[in-house]
Amino acid sequence: METLLYEVDDAGIALITVNRPDKLNALNATVIDELEAAFRQARADGEVKGVVLTGAGEKSFVAGADISQFPDLTALDGHRFALRGQAAFNRIEEMAKPVVAAINGYAFGGGCELALACHLRVASENAIFGQPEVNLGILPGYGGTQRLPRLVGRGLATEIILTGDRISAQRAYEIGLVNRVVPQAELIETAEGFVRTISAKAPLAVSMALEALRASDQPLREGLRFEAALFGQACATEDAKEGARAFLERRKADFKGQ
Repeated sequence: METLLYEVDDAGIALITVNRPDKLNALNATVIDELEAAFRQARADGEVKGVVLTGAGEKSFVAGADISQFPDLTALDGHRFALRGQAAFNRIEEMAKPVVAAINGYAFGGGCELALACHLRVASENAIFGQPEVNLGILPGYGGTQRLPRLVGRGLATEIILTGDRISAQRAYEIGLVNRVVPQAELIETAEGFVRTISAKAPLAVSMALEALRASDQPLREGLRFEAALFGQACATEDAKEGARAFLERRKADFKGQ
């Protein structure tokens, strides 16, 4: 790949790194295409238990989209531009395996939206977040207006998007935008720790839980019906039976993903 690094360790954790440090790891069409390809590979690889997504260097996770392409966009171009990024980020969010963003610096615009598409977010102490699109005469187009209010609430999301203000890592933690803030040196280890913890659970249960969580933006009664249907499916799995037996026998469960 031209813009990404992809490696899988012995524990089955895929580390995907946006590798354009000279451009602060900014998004362009090639990065979007390669992100989609990398996550497709991680999804299909049975040895991969989860993914950690980060940016190269210690200055930037992903500093947004490549602004040089914006002045020439027509309305149709802009619509297609947004749909393309949304489709790629949707596939990240729809992964049946845990995806943890390790945010090692700037996460502006599309970079913040990329982090929002991940299931969990760990930030280094120097991380800075923002949706500054209004400063460019546009608005978030890769899911920011939809995922951010679902994560931090509509009031705070409105403030972040309409002011374009920057948010420190600590403030991001306080409002629930990130799950952890750690020193830069501990960032990848902490993110991988999340994956190791989750991958020790029943794989089908994790997958179904992620699916149910994605449905949490539905009206409550619809979401509850969906949850109950998935709960029923989970109860019929061999892993559910093994989990119950292991609990009763006071031993560690041996989940098979069946």
